[in-house]
Amino acid sequence: MTTYRSNLNPIFRSKFAEDIFNLKYRHEGAETWDELAATVAADVGHTYLRKDDLRELTEIIRKQQFLPGGRYLYYAGRDVKFFNNCFLLCAEEDTREDWANLSWKAESCLMSGGGIGVDYSIYRPAKSTLSRTGGESSGPIPKIQMINEIGRRVMQGGSRRSAIYGSLNWQHADVNEFLSAKDWDAISVPGTDMTLKDLKALDFNWPAPMDMTNISVNYDDDWLLNYWRTGDVGDIFKRNVEQALRTAEPGFSFNFFDKRYETLRNACTEVTANNSLAPDGGDDSDVCNLGSINLANIDSIEELHRVVELGTKFLVCGTIRADLPYSKVKRVREKNRRLGLGIMGMHEWLIQRGERYEVTPELHRWLRIYKSVSDDVADKFSDELGLSRPVGKRAIAPNGSIGIVAGTTTGIEPLFAVAFKRRYLKGKQWHYQYVIDSAAQQLIEKYGADPTKIESALDLAADYERRIRFQADVQDYVDHSISSTINLPAWGSELNNPDKVDHFAETLASYAHRLRGFTCYPDGSRGGQPLTSVPYEEAIKQVGEEFVEAIDVCDITQRGGGCG
Repeated sequence: MTTYRSNLNPIFRSKFAEDIFNLKYRHEGAETWDELAATVAADVGHTYLRKDDLRELTEIIRKQQFLPGGRYLYYAGRDVKFFNNCFLLCAEEDTREDWANLSWKAESCLMSGGGIGVDYSIYRPAKSTLSRTGGESSGPIPKIQMINEIGRRVMQGGSRRSAIYGSLNWQHADVNEFLSAKDWDAISVPGTDMTLKDLKALDFNWPAPMDMTNISVNYDDDWLLNYWRTGDVGDIFKRNVEQALRTAEPGFSFNFFDKRYETLRNACTEVTANNSLAPDGGDDSDVCNLGSINLANIDSIEELHRVVELGTKFLVCGTIRADLPYSKVKRVREKNRRLGLGIMGMHEWLIQRGERYEVTPELHRWLRIYKSVSDDVADKFSDELGLSRPVGKRAIAPNGSIGIVAGTTTGIEPLFAVAFKRRYLKGKQWHYQYVIDSAAQQLIEKYGADPTKIESALDLAADYERRIRFQADVQDYVDHSISSTINLPAWGSELNNPDKVDHFAETLASYAHRLRGFTCYPDGSRGGQPLTSVPYEEAIKQVGEEFVEAIDVCDITQRGGGCG
């Protein structure tokens, strides 16, 4: 295999990258990557940036040193400017009116193409007495399910599933039910010999409880101080760990000391905001605003300094240019002006330098530039434009599609696998392609590296503490959060089984005060798994081909029942 070369888009490292660009971001007026770079830079920054800044911004996007979030790329040059990604919604008070208002806010945001995140902890537990009617409360879990069903019906762009996040405090009386809410392998499908997990594995669109919603448990000062005082992680935390190692969810949301009210998260959890218990009433209807620096395409600290400066200015401009779904979002954005300048290509940057997956002294120096320059430029540029100063500047998103377009490792994630099969929706049909990781291919071609010996996320599954420590080290430079998922072997395997729960819980707890969140993914634990590792020899024979994944749901249900 030789390095991919496109005549229209020479920047792309693989045909898969160009395919994703064509599928998601190419549109009239932006038929090539160079045209899209010029369009998005001009659309967002032309009124507010000096000519030399705008020219350089276009160039760093063209060279993929800075990539605006996918919403920016999609809406650049279009009439509607829904550039901002996700919305952080408060369950503001425990009333019927708030329940109804939350549904309206959720639907309004999802229909704009953004995801949503909600902390439901303020809602009273199930079976609580309702004083006005004499009835009983249903608790927060039915409300989470209601929002989930709104997401099911709002298929963004006709094909993209809604992105939703929900959380509940570890001391809430309904947390035990919440912990097992997505335990699909315990739910039998009437008329068949299958569970919901079986059906989701075969047909990702098969409905299941909270299947549009990523969930986490919130841990606060009470939990952390008790752990520090006693050394005991507690039954809820340990059960949370066991559930996550087995089914992937719930994840963990850590909110301590000066961050104790920041339980609101966007759908992928990298942006944080205050809940309604904060002294100022919280940040209901706040909004994400994302773009990422690609370390793998930056050669020096001096170059990094300029890319961080221009990326920060771009996102400040985005807080002026982006359309929003309703007036409260605009008011909260004007007050907070959150930026989410992130990073991608971090593991490739380490691989280029012959380093293993850890935050080296040199990487610490680069991260200090990332932090200090974004802080300084965000404040000074906002002052120059007469805007409120951003309350947060840095958030590391998962970079799914734009990471593929850039052909590098996403966020802080290690290279997932040297070769893998990637599934994706095209219209309403699942397709898949075999992919050789671009960073791995560079090593194989340039240095003759053995593809079986390149370190990947699957290799690091045997050393999960190194993954957790890496995330904690990077979090020291990030004022919002980091969306990162640790890959683990399947539940019941040698490295992931009931005997591993206690040690994993102790390890995670020891780093919790340096983290804002944590998620893991045991192999095969959820239907619709987008990436599956395959041998390099298998993938290399089929790279560039697209396959249709044909699943007959009627055949699935015929095991024990009928279809339609």
